[in-house]
Amino acid sequence: MKSVTIHHGDSRDVLKGLADNSIDSVVTDPPYALVSIVKRFGGKNASAAKSEGASGVYKRASAGFMGQTWDTGETAFDPEFWVEVMRVLKPGGHLIAASATRTYHRLAVAIEDAGFEIRDMISWLYGSGFPKSHDVSKGIDKANGDARPVTGSRLSEGGRGGSTASVGQSLIDAGRVIEITAAASAASAASAAWEGWGTALKPACEPWVLARKPLGGTVAANVLEHGTGALNIDACRVEAPQGLTGGGSRHGSPLHMDRAAGINRVNERSEAHVAGRWPANVIHDGSDEVVDAFPDAPGQQGDLNPTGRARPTKTCLGDMAPPLASAARGDSGSAARFFYSAKADADDRLGSKHPTVKPIDLMRYLCRLVTPPGGVVLDPFAGSGSTGVAAMLEGFESILIEREAAYVADIERKVAFYRGEGRLAAQEKGRVGSESADALPLFANGTGEAA
Repeated sequence: MKSVTIHHGDSRDVLKGLADNSIDSVVTDPPYALVSIVKRFGGKNASAAKSEGASGVYKRASAGFMGQTWDTGETAFDPEFWVEVMRVLKPGGHLIAASATRTYHRLAVAIEDAGFEIRDMISWLYGSGFPKSHDVSKGIDKANGDARPVTGSRLSEGGRGGSTASVGQSLIDAGRVIEITAAASAASAASAAWEGWGTALKPACEPWVLARKPLGGTVAANVLEHGTGALNIDACRVEAPQGLTGGGSRHGSPLHMDRAAGINRVNERSEAHVAGRWPANVIHDGSDEVVDAFPDAPGQQGDLNPTGRARPTKTCLGDMAPPLASAARGDSGSAARFFYSAKADADDRLGSKHPTVKPIDLMRYLCRLVTPPGGVVLDPFAGSGSTGVAAMLEGFESILIEREAAYVADIERKVAFYRGEGRLAAQEKGRVGSESADALPLFANGTGEAA
């Protein structure tokens, strides 16, 4: 397996020690700076947003997701930081950076202002999020000092299903049961009028910036000189059901445009790409909740005969070719099958307390999409180390930078586990995939270097 080099420190400092044009790709999950909107914009009664060394807009966006002091915006929202990232990237090198729907614009603008070309936005859809909404009716009753009648109870997030009639006392004592209340309508008509109103949607999507360092000439010239500048489409195609070819590919297409003659040349038969469907800018986690949200979308159900004729046109789309012969594919089901599914594994967390651990399958796909064979992946916000493990499993070198000591230990443990060190012991104790990682060792030398 390839090496994973781990730097414990601030990425702004560590990057200065990396050589110009030495990195093939950047795949990272920066802090989202999900401070309260009221705090971010200086609400009259809001306490100040916490920050160290930040100023201006970066300070307003620096309080921390779930109270985490590292979840600040003075780095990820600063164009100067991304200028340094661009310096170490090879010409044409791609950058993929995760964000939150609320702060994506700040990240994308900072990356663009640094000189990157914004190429696309990748949407990762997941079913594990839960709404954090303010109940307006409760807020009114609280402000009026009115008691709300209890009408029932439910399990909190993490204790799904069932009613409290069958809930054990231990769950109640642990605060895992939430009371269901009704508006204190007898005391406040306004409270009842706003029953069912909230302030937030259920989070089910994360936007990822897909950007590229400007090329050194044409794409072809850049790829030949640096190995960067293009996306690995075929390696990231969406797998189709067995025996079913993908669709929508021009690779080996029977349609060719003779620009000199201004005519279409059409083969006798249309065949989709055998490797699968073209990768999209939507990725999902394969959960039932996400799959069910897509509409039912039967594929081509009947054979298509090569009837009709070409229709010359002067529009930007070019000439319209006649229909091509194509055998029925006969597939059916949720339209989710047209998009890559990055399912989380039981071994993704390995005991890490990091609040935003990413599925290794997802990071493998993203590394594979933007990194040339044998390339080096940089993650300046390494977190629990999913990017490093993903790069290693894909055959890439990686350089990880993480400021928090606890997460550096998580990275070392995770890399060791996926190298096979400690895996047998974990399996024997039945600990693989559990929240406890006591059986999984750190590197003995403490250097953070996995040779």
